[in-house]
Amino acid sequence: MPEHRTAEQDLDFHGPALDTAFDTYRDLREQCPVGRSDRYGGFWFLTRAKDIFAAEHDPQNFSVAPSMLLPSFGTDVPLIPVDIDPPDHAGYRRILLPLFTPKAVARLDEDMRRSARRLAAEVAAREVADVSHEFARPLSTTVFSRLAGFPEKDWPLFDRWIDDIVYERSADPRRARAAGREVMEYFDALLGSRGDDPGGDDLIRHLSNAEIDGRKLTHDELLSLCYLLFLAGLDTTAWAIRSSLWYLAQQSEAQARLRKHPEETPAAAEEFLRTLSPVQAMARTCVQDTEVGGRRIKAGDRVVLLFGAGNRDPEAYVDPDDIVLDRRDNRHLAFGVGIHRCAASNLGRRELVVALQEFLAAVPEFSRTDPTEPWHGLGPLTLRIGR
Repeated sequence: MPEHRTAEQDLDFHGPALDTAFDTYRDLREQCPVGRSDRYGGFWFLTRAKDIFAAEHDPQNFSVAPSMLLPSFGTDVPLIPVDIDPPDHAGYRRILLPLFTPKAVARLDEDMRRSARRLAAEVAAREVADVSHEFARPLSTTVFSRLAGFPEKDWPLFDRWIDDIVYERSADPRRARAAGREVMEYFDALLGSRGDDPGGDDLIRHLSNAEIDGRKLTHDELLSLCYLLFLAGLDTTAWAIRSSLWYLAQQSEAQARLRKHPEETPAAAEEFLRTLSPVQAMARTCVQDTEVGGRRIKAGDRVVLLFGAGNRDPEAYVDPDDIVLDRRDNRHLAFGVGIHRCAASNLGRRELVVALQEFLAAVPEFSRTDPTEPWHGLGPLTLRIGR
């Protein structure tokens, strides 16, 4: 970093910046808990849990428009429902919630376990395995694509689209936009191929039959919903699984404990979500001049809520940088809070728990082979499998 630049001005929450993000978050919380970065056209950032929780519960002052994503997910079209403010947001969210209730997710458990068991057995047969590409990613693709009704023949296309849109958008926006157009074209064709056939019980069929304010969703609304669910469903859960295995690969005692006591996995999963959150930040736009932490934020300014920093705030958690497998009262920000809290959090949680339980049951003690592979993202995670 040039000497005249500060950590505040250069703050990023994408790509290589995440390698040392937790040290950066700690320094910023101590020195400038509310600051302003010059990245992505300039944005304010909040690092303390209390400030983030307050902003999440204040959509009147912190709007999700024009986008909760910074940079955008390869499109300038607002994504439903994450980029929609009240009162319209509620109608879209009501359409999604029945799909992801605990009861609805429980019906997926058996299929999730079969898929996780099959993939874990393949890893267990190897001496060295890239568990990102051989377990975390294919499991997330299989579970969500079956739920959504994405044709299995198309699944090989998905990884590249996810990588280009989610992970290349900060470094190469044109690449992200090109992939975004391909995904929109894919769903345009998929929705067209479904026609007016009301049969089936998958997610796409549910959306096609849903009504909001007494009307069917428009084709553009369906496209937006499909686009967002595709990206969120295939990316964040895979990240959570991969990052949890990244941690466990360095902790043989934690592996042994969760193998012996699989009933402790749900609490451990919450701790992995808190400390290694797959969503490090979300953006808002300040609606009117306001003050946070003694800093004056003007109407129209972009504001980034650093979930990854808030999740390690010592004012909110005891020993916040420690991963405590049986931590209780773990009210974290991994799924957001308030009206824009992730609608599919029940599915994400369950899939992570099932993935870890089945992996640990099938795979002997494992360790990392490449210390340069980062904790974040969906890149390779190369593990040596014990015998």
